[in-house]
Amino acid sequence: METAAGTPRWAGVPRRIRVVVVAAAGVLAYGGIVHLGDLVGLRPGGPDASSTPGWLLLYFTSLTVLDPLAALLLALRRLEGLFLGCAILVTDAAANGYANYVLDGTAGVTPGRVGQAVITALAVALLLATPAVAPWLRRPGGLWN
Repeated sequence: METAAGTPRWAGVPRRIRVVVVAAAGVLAYGGIVHLGDLVGLRPGGPDASSTPGWLLLYFTSLTVLDPLAALLLALRRLEGLFLGCAILVTDAAANGYANYVLDGTAGVTPGRVGQAVITALAVALLLATPAVAPWLRRPGGLWN
């Protein structure tokens, strides 16, 4: 993919930065698929609409759009994608924590709690990588610059 100026979008960006961005975009794209599966009822163990608060269902539903949007913005080398990705992962970890520790009365380790721990680890990893990645992404301006 090239920019309007004809140079490859990722020219000059160190490999380690590209790896982090591709991994983050992949995680976010996967998250969008998972949340879409929850929305259409294809994933067993997804949020139960009868016992999950409406605000939480609305949040998880919004991730069907926000996750892929952040992944796309990252693929376009946009700073907004990095910040949106961080916000999504942090709030998703918190929302899943609420769902798995407050709403779910099951004792011990559950698949939902393992998933919440993974999301939390991914959120921390992206937050820690942000200072190194951000300088290599394009600042807000025109969408395609």
